[in-house]
Amino acid sequence: MRVLLIGGGGREHALAGALAASPRLSKLSAAPGNAGIANVAECVPLDSSDHRAVIDFCRKEAIDLVVVGPEGPLVAGLVDRLKEAKICAFGPSAAAAQLEGSKVFTKALCAEENIPTAGYEAFSDRESALAYVEKHAMPVVVKADGLAAGKGVTIATTPAEARKAVEAIFAEDGAQVVIEEHLVGEEASFFVLCDGKTARPLTTAQDFKRAYDGDEGPNTGGMGAYSPAPVMDVATQARTMREIVEPTLAAMAKRDMPFCGVLYAGLMITADGPKLIEYNVRFGDPECQVLMMRLESDLLALLDAAVAGRLDRTSLAWRKEPALTVVMAAKGYPGVYEKGSTIRGLEEAAAVEGATVFHAGTRHVDGEIVAAGGRVLNVGAIGADLSQARKRAYEAVGRIDWPEGFCRSDIGEAASRRG
Repeated sequence: MRVLLIGGGGREHALAGALAASPRLSKLSAAPGNAGIANVAECVPLDSSDHRAVIDFCRKEAIDLVVVGPEGPLVAGLVDRLKEAKICAFGPSAAAAQLEGSKVFTKALCAEENIPTAGYEAFSDRESALAYVEKHAMPVVVKADGLAAGKGVTIATTPAEARKAVEAIFAEDGAQVVIEEHLVGEEASFFVLCDGKTARPLTTAQDFKRAYDGDEGPNTGGMGAYSPAPVMDVATQARTMREIVEPTLAAMAKRDMPFCGVLYAGLMITADGPKLIEYNVRFGDPECQVLMMRLESDLLALLDAAVAGRLDRTSLAWRKEPALTVVMAAKGYPGVYEKGSTIRGLEEAAAVEGATVFHAGTRHVDGEIVAAGGRVLNVGAIGADLSQARKRAYEAVGRIDWPEGFCRSDIGEAASRRG
């Protein structure tokens, strides 16, 4: 099969590696890709927002399957346009992608279908939202309605923090805000592969959103992750499928928005059981990196089966060993950061037993690898247990020579001590 992968981050590098390992693959192209993806795919300068250009490329190159990595093109309807052009594409329609693209849509669906989630109110005007904040007990969670790359969330512990978050969201024209109760428990990520009829549970992970050690600092797109998540035992996974995922998929089918793609449920495991924090409609980043390190099944065969509606005939196999990844970001991220600094020591890092280095925001310049984004590298490893995976990942991090970068030093620390 000839495959086009849309995206150029760490998630896409992990997907590219897994796709390249498939015996079904004849050629892999990536748009735009990055310096790491270039080792396993032909990188092409396609703008995914230019749907006509993507369609023309697919026709010219006889692409059999388009795999859309990021959420932006999904919400913008790229899969819809490709399917109208009779080109097979993996990922949800724009209508189904509202599960991530609009928190107001998802919260309303949960309320209608009695899906366990945080209590909430949604507001389309600033004054009503501010009035609600003044009378509501703290803490509350303030979320922008649309896509925010994992950074549009504020856990406000005081009315002043909540007001600031509301004001920032309504600085944008046409904004909406969701204000939720603050759930208490342990967060976990649960992934399900869907073909519109059948849902195949994948596996679990836990990620780290805050920029700095000890879960301090601003929210980011993710500073590290590990898989599997110990808190998601077999019973909790079954309950999540029964109470959250399956009712959601049934509700989407009932609304004539069948979901085909990866559904990623961000969960809080509370004293009352799992509750939905939010949905993403694609593989997470950096969760995808640890998932792909553990996946034994043929990824291309799975994605092809999902598009063809044949997931009921598939099976999944995972390595039992856990995997962990550490994100290396440019200093200043998620705020202002500089691009163009040189990164060395990547081959030495990848030589650590069990380690894999995924590129996220990199490019080639004059024979060197340079930083070209905020989150720049994902340094991962697999091990006999989480403690060994963590030790190997940080050993690999220590071999990378990049003074302009930083990472958290505590990814997986508590979980590895726990078991």
